[in-house]
Amino acid sequence: MSESPLTKYDEAVFAGNGYDDIAIRYNVKIEGPALKPEDDPEVAEILPQEEGVKRNLALTVLYGDKEECDAQVQAALDAGEDPIDLINNALMKGMDGVSALYTKGEFFLPDLMLAGDAMMSGVALCEEKLGHKSDTKAPVMTFAVEGDPHDIGKNLIVMFLNANGYEAIDLGRDVPTVEVVKQAQENEPVLMTATALMTTTMTEFAKIAAALQEAGIDTPIGCGGGAVRRDFVEESPQTFYGVEAYHVPKLADAIVDDGKTWEDIRNEYSDIVGEYVAAYS
Repeated sequence: MSESPLTKYDEAVFAGNGYDDIAIRYNVKIEGPALKPEDDPEVAEILPQEEGVKRNLALTVLYGDKEECDAQVQAALDAGEDPIDLINNALMKGMDGVSALYTKGEFFLPDLMLAGDAMMSGVALCEEKLGHKSDTKAPVMTFAVEGDPHDIGKNLIVMFLNANGYEAIDLGRDVPTVEVVKQAQENEPVLMTATALMTTTMTEFAKIAAALQEAGIDTPIGCGGGAVRRDFVEESPQTFYGVEAYHVPKLADAIVDDGKTWEDIRNEYSDIVGEYVAAYS
């Protein structure tokens, strides 16, 4: 059998023997190597500008390198760096860069999760040094509704909340409505997020809203998930349709800083999150 000739789009370059026999994809040859994440103009503005401890630490988060992040945090703490300064001006700056790239579609879920693990591990070391939890803006409660075992979306929300200085109260998945009400009474969150991936579980949103109203709790509830639509969610008072996990800290900021209500969020969602959202057009 004769070997088919390679087209210019299939072109591969081989050199040497053994592990040096590596094919290089044509698009890499044409486009060149990818830019480093910190070279993105938006990320460059977010990261600490001066070379040194905080910039290097932010980069370990940006690259999702938990082991190196822990090592650098510990070295910085041993050298007398302020734990709060490291959290706010290094670890969170790195996560802000990750959030920016994720929002633009240049980072993906694995990048986000690795960076989140690195940041939270570094924060834990700083809090251990402090001897207490670092200050947060406000509590936000998040959960997957009763009967629903899917928690990736909920976990992303927790990650973005932690990265933006909120106390994420993570109730987990398959959370009974009665537990939601109990935890809301105990923790007094400024915002709740409820997620459901299945059509059989998204009916819990209305039950949760009704139970909270009966208990006299009017906290806004952002509801979202793969099977969920805005018109269904907003049939119930107190709820609004949540589109993206990374929107949640901005919505929380609007509640904490500007006193926005759930009605305001329904009416001003795109303005609050700072981007066009088709579901709210």
